[in-house]
Amino acid sequence: MAAFIFPNQTKFYQGKVRDVYTIDSRWLVMIASDRISAFDVILPKLIPYKGQVLNQIAAYMLKATKEICPNWLMSMPAPTASIGRKCIPFKIEMVVRGNLTGHAWRTYSSGKRELCGVIMPGGLKENDPFPTPIITPSTKAQEGHDEDISREEIIGRGLVTEDDWQVIENYALKLFEKGKEIAAAQGLILVDTKYEFGKIDDTIYLMDEIHTPDSSRYFYAEGFEKRQQLGEKQKQLSKEFVREWLIANNFMGKPGQTIPEMSDEWVNTISQRYIELYEKVIGKNFKPEQLSEEETYDRIIENLQELELT
Repeated sequence: MAAFIFPNQTKFYQGKVRDVYTIDSRWLVMIASDRISAFDVILPKLIPYKGQVLNQIAAYMLKATKEICPNWLMSMPAPTASIGRKCIPFKIEMVVRGNLTGHAWRTYSSGKRELCGVIMPGGLKENDPFPTPIITPSTKAQEGHDEDISREEIIGRGLVTEDDWQVIENYALKLFEKGKEIAAAQGLILVDTKYEFGKIDDTIYLMDEIHTPDSSRYFYAEGFEKRQQLGEKQKQLSKEFVREWLIANNFMGKPGQTIPEMSDEWVNTISQRYIELYEKVIGKNFKPEQLSEEETYDRIIENLQELELT
């Protein structure tokens, strides 16, 4: 999809999977594309309906958590488009982990018991729940890989003040608790996720997408305990299966490695997995919508005009 040009547009940024437009230095228009990334690399093929899945799950979750903290979202004029407030972002991601999985497990299995300044208890197996959720922040890299960082380093480097840290830490844990509650109602376990925050004047807002398959990992609750006891792999909903496929095909985003060929069948499989996650998390059937670029543009313009009048 070609980049749009909106009236009063002051900035355009193309991320790995989303296109972000700043309007009048006050509003953000965020378009969730069908691009997919892994290991900080954009893969060569588009995944049908992925953008719609991400955008609609995020909007659903932002609405479901707005009592916990203010968030950036104002409207969703099109299946892949959202409009909201432009915040000054904190340059960190608040990664909340309920289980010893993914990066945390890789760290743990290497013999380390500390991650981002947080001590992880001994005697845990892969995917075991932590006694209480932990926060393992990372830097928000413009390019390349995000990096682990501790609370002390964040405050010491002036990325977040101590007072603001207390607020976003509290918000992140409450959001995660609510996310787990929503997931549990659908027979899922929210395993880990990330949140991003920013400020407008003195108010802290939740930004970006939340509780989507790109930002989160879910396990199926049914059979979880039995699989743990037997040491079996957990059944999960996330894009981890894409990373696993890449690893199996000798690609982890390292210099000299080549992205493996993505067949049409594999692309369709990824698309169906995203749709499956939407239906499991939201509890409703997914309704594919494909608007023309012109119709998407017109809906966004209409919404922006309404915002200017408020």
